[in-house]
Amino acid sequence: MYIGGPSLHTFRQQEDVESRTGSPGEQDHVGDRGAAVARAMTALESDSPTLVPGERLKEAIAAHEQRKRRTRSFLLAPAILVIGLFGLVPLSIIIVYSFLEPGAYGGVEWGFSTQAYVNFLFEEDIFEETLAFNSAYLEIFGRSVGLSLIATVGALLVGFPTAYFIATKPPEQRNLWLFLISLPFWTNLLIRTYAMLLIVRDEGVVNIALMDIGLIDSPLRILYTDFAVCVGLVYSYLPFMVMPLYASLEKLDFRLVEAAYDLYATRLKVLWRVIIPMAKPGIVAGCILVFIPGLGAFITPELLGGGKKLMIGNLIAMQFGSSRNWPFGSAASLILMSIVMIALLVYIRNATQQRKANG
Repeated sequence: MYIGGPSLHTFRQQEDVESRTGSPGEQDHVGDRGAAVARAMTALESDSPTLVPGERLKEAIAAHEQRKRRTRSFLLAPAILVIGLFGLVPLSIIIVYSFLEPGAYGGVEWGFSTQAYVNFLFEEDIFEETLAFNSAYLEIFGRSVGLSLIATVGALLVGFPTAYFIATKPPEQRNLWLFLISLPFWTNLLIRTYAMLLIVRDEGVVNIALMDIGLIDSPLRILYTDFAVCVGLVYSYLPFMVMPLYASLEKLDFRLVEAAYDLYATRLKVLWRVIIPMAKPGIVAGCILVFIPGLGAFITPELLGGGKKLMIGNLIAMQFGSSRNWPFGSAASLILMSIVMIALLVYIRNATQQRKANG
């Protein structure tokens, strides 16, 4: 005699009932809305007792929807105000500045000009008054994209095992590990970058340790190189990679991993075919959160790179500082923002199309 849980017939009966009446959550939502409409109808009856029931119901629903819109607008107003004040207004100023002429001692002069955008790709010969192609700024943009990509990959290689380690810990220990991951954010980025400088310099911790154990005879040249900049970017933005990865891996059903092992899958195949696909949202979010700030980084390449090889952030800061060319700095900022926005829109479009193709 079999004694077990509900039969398949019972589950089908329950699904039929829910399809007719809605799930419990839907029933609660409908009940709340019905109660609100009933209250509105009661108010309308006291105000306009001559309305017929059908008109009274339409008026009650319209009043309820109007109150919902008013409440939603009231709750969204502070966020819209902050975004407009600290986002759209500065962006509008930058857009206007990019089409003005540079002042002699900084600032701008109020005369329309597209010279800032022309100077991004061309330089003017003051004697022949001709334009010649100049790839210097494109090289700076290319170097910034390359270093940011390397830093993103490095953060992923370090952050994925870290997030997996935290996700596999008992629930009562995870908060402690997440606290330790976020602890560096309690310190200013400038101080953290100076700390990294003390570690990778010629007399720093790394070189002293390598010489003490006999692996090298003289200090390695780490500071003021692209390698030092990449290490600094990984160190600065690693928590941005770990947090989204942990959020995805925490939801991973590890029974699927056990099932893959039971089917004689190797560890590499389990990682590639089971874990990584389910952690893909966290991987994408982490890569975006590391790549975009790394692209516009200023302090890290300035200190760890020595200012010898500019990145976009250093170029923009220089235009607003010593070069006193605010329109060109504004144009470079907008070009950077446009590149990032186009890349994100292309990714979103491709991801949406792929989701629709997969059903």
